[in-house]
Amino acid sequence: MTAPTAGPPAPHVLRDYALLADGQRGALVGPRGDIAWMCVPGWNSDAVFAALIGGDGWYSVTPAQSYVWGGYYEPGSLIWRSRLTTTGGIVECREALAYPGDAHRAVVLRRIMAVDGDADLDVRLNPAAGFGAHPLRKIRRDEAGDWTARAGDLHVRLRGCPDARADGSLLRSGVRVEAGRSHDLVLEVSDRPLPSPEPAGALWRSTEAEWAARVPGLHGVLGQRDARHAYAVLTGLTGPGGGTVAAATTSLPERAEQGRNYDYRYVWIRDQAYIGQAAAANGLRPLLADSLRFVTARLLDHGPGLAPAYTTAGGPVPDSRRLDLPGYPGGFDVVGNRVNRQFQLDVFGESLLLLAAAARHDLLDVDGWRAAQIAADAITTRHGGEDAGIWELNPDRWAHSRLTCAAGLRAIATAHPATGRGLSARWEALADHLIADTAADCLHPSGRWQRSPTDPGVDAALLLPAVRGALPADDPRTRATLDAVLADLAQDHYCYRFRHDRRPLQDAEGAFLLCGFLVALAHHQQGNQAEAVRWFERNRAACGPPGLYAEEFDVAQRQLRGNLPQAFVHALLLEAATTLARTR
Repeated sequence: MTAPTAGPPAPHVLRDYALLADGQRGALVGPRGDIAWMCVPGWNSDAVFAALIGGDGWYSVTPAQSYVWGGYYEPGSLIWRSRLTTTGGIVECREALAYPGDAHRAVVLRRIMAVDGDADLDVRLNPAAGFGAHPLRKIRRDEAGDWTARAGDLHVRLRGCPDARADGSLLRSGVRVEAGRSHDLVLEVSDRPLPSPEPAGALWRSTEAEWAARVPGLHGVLGQRDARHAYAVLTGLTGPGGGTVAAATTSLPERAEQGRNYDYRYVWIRDQAYIGQAAAANGLRPLLADSLRFVTARLLDHGPGLAPAYTTAGGPVPDSRRLDLPGYPGGFDVVGNRVNRQFQLDVFGESLLLLAAAARHDLLDVDGWRAAQIAADAITTRHGGEDAGIWELNPDRWAHSRLTCAAGLRAIATAHPATGRGLSARWEALADHLIADTAADCLHPSGRWQRSPTDPGVDAALLLPAVRGALPADDPRTRATLDAVLADLAQDHYCYRFRHDRRPLQDAEGAFLLCGFLVALAHHQQGNQAEAVRWFERNRAACGPPGLYAEEFDVAQRQLRGNLPQAFVHALLLEAATTLARTR
């Protein structure tokens, strides 16, 4: 690898990107020291670094000599260390977003450390607000040597490069760090006037302390390092309101040139329930409480009109639109999401599963029980119609949606106080009705569940209701569905969602890592412990050096596909790591 060219950084394969996150926003760092993605001020704001999807805007710190790349996260945090071995020595760049994040101001911390020999680096800063539409202007250096500028309506300040020079909208500087020494760079981007500068050392100390306080050790689980890292990723993706974005990015294609590009910088109710369930399995009350707070508020606000997804502030997801950018290779740019026009029945069942998990940990208050009643009432009135289902497809009477609602009703009925036995009995009766109703039109002649009355295919999502308690583990339909998934959708201990058509599975899309961890949980439920661990370990390996998981995994090319990092994959890894470590 050689020193960079003058233009924007070329995109990398997704497995090479590391995530920096502070709860308010996320940034992706590539192996050339290039931050190619960050939105400011919030998750679904316009990007100020959009090079990832072909726009303008990036911030790179790169050795002047030829080098090879490596890196790792400091344990229990999203503090990333890029380790660059040059022809003259070794340099590390310690990188983080100051944590916890400010709602209006992103603070990017980069500490250059000359580990072996002197280090010469090239620093290039080229923020451009509005996905690259508004480059730097009004560039000035003050008496302290700090650079200030504007990018659209954003305020920008760079500290640590007093000798930089402006080349149009690009700030460029050479930095020399003597062997054994370090040098701090602090970049601030805000939608409000910037406050007085804070010392870099103080920002680092508060960030380190906050991560240490928020991420537990997670002992007694399988794959402890990866499980703990998954918890850190979920923590970094979770905002102050308790909502966890599905991913930090938009527009990263699930398969090249297939048109499946989406914006996942929003909070899906279903994902939030998965995260809460994973936290509950390990007694991780803070993350469980976050999920509970967000979902309860949405149920109280919107009742039977609960949307599948929201912004982190609880607002509506904007309509989908294009940006007229080149896009990530194989894809195209898109912001907003069409999920805002869908009804998904299973989110009520998932909400009940989350609320029941919270009740088992004594976290459900009066508002929580009221939210449970709202969700159960919504299932009562809406279960007879069609919905878009877990995979957000055409409206149908999806078996997964109804069975998930049955699981949620059973869970909340069991968790309900003894004084509410009449209500619990009604919920159990409704669960029985939903299972009978689904069996009437979605039981395949082979004895397994099929996707819908109009689609006899097998679907990996149909493993989840039994894992969640809709039916017993020894129910013949539970076992037949697992057998069918393994026979028709599994490949080399990876699992695909469903068959799109007659093509080989891998020609239609990548393996779904969520489904791989579901198979591990299903095997565990059946007492197949060796197979459960095999599935867990195989899917745990489907990441790059930073240990981040995307939605899909291209088995043949061993590459990540889709937006990064995908929260629900990290949630199911965490849950499986906990559940499989316990004896059946």
